[in-house]
Amino acid sequence: MISAKKPNLAALKNALKKELSSKHTPEVEPEIPRIVESEPSIDDGSFRPPPIESIDQTGLTDTMVEALVFKYLLSVGQAPGRDIATAVGLPPKPIIELLSQLKSRQFVFYKDSTAMGDFEYALTEEGRSRARGYVNECAYTGKSPVTLEDYIASVDAQSITREKPQLEDLKRAFSDLLINETMFKRLGPAINSGRGLFLYGYPGNGKTSIAERITASFGGNVWVPYAITVGGELITFYDPENHVAIKKPKNASQKSTVMDARWIEIERPTIVAGGELTMDALDLIYNHQTKITEPSLQLRSNTGTLVIDDFGRQRMEPLELLNRWIVPLEKRYDFLTLANGKKIQMPFDQLIIFSTNLEPKDLVDEAFLRRIPYKINVIDPTEEEFRKLFKIMSPIVGVDIDQESLDYLVEHHYKAIDRPFRCCQPRDILLQIRNTAMYHGNPTTATRENLDAAIENYFSVM
Repeated sequence: MISAKKPNLAALKNALKKELSSKHTPEVEPEIPRIVESEPSIDDGSFRPPPIESIDQTGLTDTMVEALVFKYLLSVGQAPGRDIATAVGLPPKPIIELLSQLKSRQFVFYKDSTAMGDFEYALTEEGRSRARGYVNECAYTGKSPVTLEDYIASVDAQSITREKPQLEDLKRAFSDLLINETMFKRLGPAINSGRGLFLYGYPGNGKTSIAERITASFGGNVWVPYAITVGGELITFYDPENHVAIKKPKNASQKSTVMDARWIEIERPTIVAGGELTMDALDLIYNHQTKITEPSLQLRSNTGTLVIDDFGRQRMEPLELLNRWIVPLEKRYDFLTLANGKKIQMPFDQLIIFSTNLEPKDLVDEAFLRRIPYKINVIDPTEEEFRKLFKIMSPIVGVDIDQESLDYLVEHHYKAIDRPFRCCQPRDILLQIRNTAMYHGNPTTATRENLDAAIENYFSVM
């Protein structure tokens, strides 16, 4: 079973039960898959799934492991025992012992011998028939799942509420953004609280960019399972679309890489849901063809950040979301429904960020706003900040803009007609100039003529 140096599993279970029974309320399009290289976690007292030596230590039944072995061999045809063990995320010794038993029962046979006394295994006709039966029951192939009990313990050990970001953490996370100093001072305590917050204000001022960087201020990587087994059903968990896997350096020591292979180390997740969000995404999703269950949006974001972008513009009423999450926001746990109708209690452990262009009080009632204690207005940039953004974006976009041209833009196209500054406009205007210049084969320079043309295109219907 899963344990950690500090705290241990027994302590985690007791603490979790106590917390769940209490009424206390604790205060860019992704690449697929995304992998970053980082130093692996070391034994420093933080959570780390320890290595296992037997199937009994996993809490899984022999039949569950056997099914994964059968399905893997059915998909690949033949494989060495050690490769099969790697595929199902378990140590070689118990898997090779299992394969030996399957051979004696005439479900597999030796296809060939390999190095280190291993063999190439393949399914017999009877074995293939049994494998197809397992596929009909559940089509999942891959790493063995962890138990729900072990998953809950891991979330508690890595909870975002255990992290208390300070000023330096926020500066590091927001180092590539220009943030208004007054707003930054308000943002810090809100993030440090680990509770939900509203980011509201006019479009184009970086609400989504701010929300996506908040997770980085918490720092540290977390461990998540490839899959979870509960109530006879299998829930896939690790998602390369939304989870950024940590690639171990080639020079990592043997000791630092020994672990339970059913878990994978990732950056704290940041899940963003926009106008496409529906009520179905907030519960477990069962596929009747594959018999595999996919996690809910909030389950996938545990120990990280869940951003509800463009809140109020979803295909559901804000009140529906209020009614669905009013208890989880208060208690920090959620109830999800399995395909068989059984409800299971899951951690609701993430920083919820509602990003909207609308006034929060116009979207939800006072009871909901009370559970989101921080409401931060992402204001328009000042003229000084607006000019600075042009200086920052100029080398990034690849368009030269001198002081005279910038003065002309501000005086003629903004101040003269009382047009408000927006944080996104320097980038967008410079991109207009760059794209036009590249099309005509002209120098990428922000002249008055180029600025006039860019402004006419950009603001033609605004």
